[in-house]
Amino acid sequence: MALSNNRFITLDIFRGMTICFMIIVNAPGSGALQWAPLDHAAWFGFTPTDLVFPSFLFAVGNALSFSKAKFESNGAFLRKIGKRAVIIFLLGYLMYWFPFVHREAEGWAFNPLANTRIMGVLQRIALCYLFGSLIVHYCSKKAILIISAALLLGYWVFLLLFGEPGKEFTMLGNAGTRLDILIMGNAHLYHDKGGPIAFDPEGLLSTLTGIVNVIGGYLAGVYIQQKGRRYETVAKLLMAGAVLIGVALFWGQFFPIAKKLWTSSFTLLTIGIDLVIIGILIYAIEIKNVKRGTNFFLVFGRNSLAIYLLSELLLTVLSTVWVKPNLSFYDWINQVFYQPLFPGALGTLVFALCYMTLCWFVGYVMDKRKIYVKI
Repeated sequence: MALSNNRFITLDIFRGMTICFMIIVNAPGSGALQWAPLDHAAWFGFTPTDLVFPSFLFAVGNALSFSKAKFESNGAFLRKIGKRAVIIFLLGYLMYWFPFVHREAEGWAFNPLANTRIMGVLQRIALCYLFGSLIVHYCSKKAILIISAALLLGYWVFLLLFGEPGKEFTMLGNAGTRLDILIMGNAHLYHDKGGPIAFDPEGLLSTLTGIVNVIGGYLAGVYIQQKGRRYETVAKLLMAGAVLIGVALFWGQFFPIAKKLWTSSFTLLTIGIDLVIIGILIYAIEIKNVKRGTNFFLVFGRNSLAIYLLSELLLTVLSTVWVKPNLSFYDWINQVFYQPLFPGALGTLVFALCYMTLCWFVGYVMDKRKIYVKI
């Protein structure tokens, strides 16, 4: 069955839901502990927040299944994905460098390149998109599955062989952290709250398993296009999702589920959940024609990169601008408004929802004016 443009709308809604939730968890307010479901698992384990990033990679792969046929030659394909990967990577790098200066007691000081984080969210998206695209373009379906299995198993083996004995799955003892420090150096890694501990949750080695999230989204997209919007399609997506979730939970007994390590069990778990979500969306939107509320998420989905960048850069500005010495506007507005009205974790949630709504409004204006940022 040929698919209508609604298939792209469903994908935009899925991507929009991901960006919406991503903004909420990245802007939790201050002055109180973050609401637990909107915080990542401390190390092992899983929270709803841990699903956000892998879901975006799944959406990248899903979109790739629709766009792959547009490339007329290998040369055009390589130029297109190479250009996209480089631009997305550089945007991520500049985003972490922004605003290029920081406050000191004497005034402002330049942020040196020597201390700029190299990897990050957009950088991982760029690398996973690049290598995922190459794999699905040049390999058969059987080869794609074999490569995916090799990446998942190879990552597990690498951590076991090259991690610090007895600490293979710990923050500082895992092989990924040791590799990041060796290749990029301590100063170029993520330091939580500016502390001395260098650990990058978007490091080089764990990008291998992130590639499989892109491949999972691609294979799901191909299957949906081949089978069409049918009950059978939904049923098989739900069953495949359930199987992967079961395998992930079993594997997690030996290779713990951990977003910050992006373990292989975590990859399978998130692909499984995404298959269930996309199946439910197809059922609701494609089969039952449910439209109520979908336009809200379409605003995010149609301009996902632009709105994500806006949310991150504006957050940096709010944290950089001081209302008074050592009190940023970000902390001040939580201190004088959100926490007094909504004490505790509720205040952090309300702030996050308000901030997400502000970003949505900008996206809404762009959508009304037909302004779409594409790479």
